[in-house]
Amino acid sequence: MELNSLRPALGATRDRKRIGRGPGSGHGKTATKGHKGQKARSGGSIKAGFEGGQMPLQRRLPKRGFTPLNRTEYAVINIKQLNLFEDGATVDLSSLMDLGIVKKGLDGVKVLADGVLERKLTVRAARFSAVAKEKISAAGGTVEEI
Repeated sequence: MELNSLRPALGATRDRKRIGRGPGSGHGKTATKGHKGQKARSGGSIKAGFEGGQMPLQRRLPKRGFTPLNRTEYAVINIKQLNLFEDGATVDLSSLMDLGIVKKGLDGVKVLADGVLERKLTVRAARFSAVAKEKISAAGGTVEEI
């Protein structure tokens, strides 16, 4: 093998359209730009969102709400999902991720009260709904807010 015999793999390259190379190329004269107009000129690009002078959509629509820069987003689970754990286990973010109940940790875990808890567990999470706390305590477990 020599340097002058190296070639890219089949299908790895594509021939680009050679525009403005005379009538024989099939892309001569206007060079695929049509006749006149802003897009036919050099430097004739249009900004994203520009609507020809009409008031653009992003300015016509009303502003709504507020997006805080440091928003906290919790991975939400329900009490019925905690029945997968064995009696007396400690439930925290890492154990939830190990079982595949939570995919991403985000800013912590919030436990909601949907379902019935049949195990005595120690649950460590960032947030709990009031009813979820009651249900965990009623089952004989403990609640630890991180």
